[in-house]
Amino acid sequence: MSDQPVEPPTPPTPPVSPPPPSNAVDRFFQITARGSTLSREMRGGLATFFTMAYILVLNRIILGGTEDKFGDTLDGAQLVTVTALVAAVMTILMGLTANLPLALAAGLGLNAMVAFQIAPLMSWPDAMGLVVLEGIVICLLAATGLREAVMNAIPLGLKQAISVGIGLFIAFIGFVNAGFATRIPGETGSVPVQLGADGALSGWPVLVFCLGVLLVVSLLARGTKGALLIGIVATTVLAVVINEIADIEDADWGLTVPAIPDDVVAAPDFGLLGQFSLFGAFGQVSALTVVLLVFTLFLTDFFDTMGTAVGVTSEAGLLDEQGRVPRLGRLLFVDGLATVAGGAASGSSNTSFIESAAGVGEGARTGFANLVTGGLFALALFFTPLATIVPAQAAAPALVAVGLMLMTQVRHIDWARWDIAVPAFLTIAVMPFTYSITNGIGAGFVAYAVIRAATGKARGVHWLLWGTAALFLVYFAIDPLEQLLGVQ
Repeated sequence: MSDQPVEPPTPPTPPVSPPPPSNAVDRFFQITARGSTLSREMRGGLATFFTMAYILVLNRIILGGTEDKFGDTLDGAQLVTVTALVAAVMTILMGLTANLPLALAAGLGLNAMVAFQIAPLMSWPDAMGLVVLEGIVICLLAATGLREAVMNAIPLGLKQAISVGIGLFIAFIGFVNAGFATRIPGETGSVPVQLGADGALSGWPVLVFCLGVLLVVSLLARGTKGALLIGIVATTVLAVVINEIADIEDADWGLTVPAIPDDVVAAPDFGLLGQFSLFGAFGQVSALTVVLLVFTLFLTDFFDTMGTAVGVTSEAGLLDEQGRVPRLGRLLFVDGLATVAGGAASGSSNTSFIESAAGVGEGARTGFANLVTGGLFALALFFTPLATIVPAQAAAPALVAVGLMLMTQVRHIDWARWDIAVPAFLTIAVMPFTYSITNGIGAGFVAYAVIRAATGKARGVHWLLWGTAALFLVYFAIDPLEQLLGVQ
């Protein structure tokens, strides 16, 4: 035994308590308690707005550039108004209820599905009614706590494949909208698409698009904040200049000609508010198709929200010891309400935006940042003319860039496992090749269930996924089944 005296143990350092809140706003939003300041929250709110303001343009381009079953289109100025309005209201509501720096707006991918998958089957009010139904489903799941069951039903590899497939689908839409890729007219048996209008890139509008893509990806590579918005604005300015000095037919630009508007400020047009039919879709397509369309919308929206919520709150250091998102129930419920509001306003499903991470990077830690972001969206209501001059060639580069960012999820898929690799591949490939998000998800689900059963692992498939795979089997085989049953 040593003769050296034993040093008494050093008492643990007591945790440092955060300073008390300085005012009611600080107390309500827990600004000081979360290690933030009012100036950081305001700076974060500004950063989030400027990194996601592109949605004011892209939502109009995607929804306004498509006809429904009856040949009707949505008004561009009205689309900008409802996009800004719902984003403003729901972002502020998220800040006040969930106290998280998580902004919301019309979801890319979701609006593409509404425009290119649902609207051609029915009228715009019917399509927006399905969005409202999807939001109600999300609200019910959030209220009853069934979200965990839904989360556990889909294997991670398929969730990642869905994101990748949507990314390729959105990028393809960008190439087509810009005229970079076009359908070959008047030919059968040939390849379905070609480069440019006649097998080569020609015309000023396509050049504007190409320069826009190079600009946006360069800004992204440099880590420039607000790269998408900067790219859209700069490319639009270039398009306006070229349109003024070059001899270009208006038709060459497509639906939107980049001409300087007479007025920069205008009163918002709320004509699309309330233009939805909750059950009108049932009169246009079969009940099974309605169920699958709503389920596909829900699936895409739900998992996108969960991934965004975890990613943003983790970056902000707000996850608890078990990795749980604070106030998750409120977050999901508000997200469901945002979907309902987006459909009711004919602006498509609204969801949480991963661009909120830009605000977190500037110091945002509370819902106060959302008040700033939402306030700027409200201010944008009065600058609709600026958003309506952006041609597809200036907005499409952002779609290509979004496709690139979603595509990065492919590296997380376990390609060494056949029961994951095959369904993931089919999900990714079928979406752009059939111009359908629903078809891609359905192909992945059916392939996953079949391969798991073929390899003796059927018990590992969640019952919810089995049921969904069965629905998709009926969906894909609906025509031969109707013939077999003698249904006209």
